[in-house]
Amino acid sequence: MADSRTNAENTAATDAEAQTFTEEERAAMRERAKEQRRSRRASKADGERDVLEKIAEMDEPDRSMAERIHAIIKESAPELTPRTWYGMPAYAKNGSVVCFFQSAGKFKTRYATLGFNDSANLDDGTMWPTAYALKELAPAAEERIRELVKKAVS
Repeated sequence: MADSRTNAENTAATDAEAQTFTEEERAAMRERAKEQRRSRRASKADGERDVLEKIAEMDEPDRSMAERIHAIIKESAPELTPRTWYGMPAYAKNGSVVCFFQSAGKFKTRYATLGFNDSANLDDGTMWPTAYALKELAPAAEERIRELVKKAVS
């Protein structure tokens, strides 16, 4: 069905969108659209390659943290499938993203984030964290990530 909006309405909608989303957010949405088109024919190896490419594009210290988190997730939950999600390294189970790494540079924030989606089995009472700020990866943080990832897929 054709868009019934006038050019003025389309321009107003585009202007409103430009004010609503940052350039980084719009770029993430464009990446997500590309990922959805690719996912129909992607294999686990393709997802791994895509994740490693995204990690390689990151600046330090995000790159080192992402590399280490990637290794921790692969060893802790080998059943998860690496893939990109909104241009970020992510790990899925049965097609649903369980967890992801968002670099500080992605949205120009002061810390990176390890996040978990609702498909992660992290429920703990009526309230629990689903995202963790990361400035660096100390051994205690690495161990906590292992625990969280194992719980998320259990």
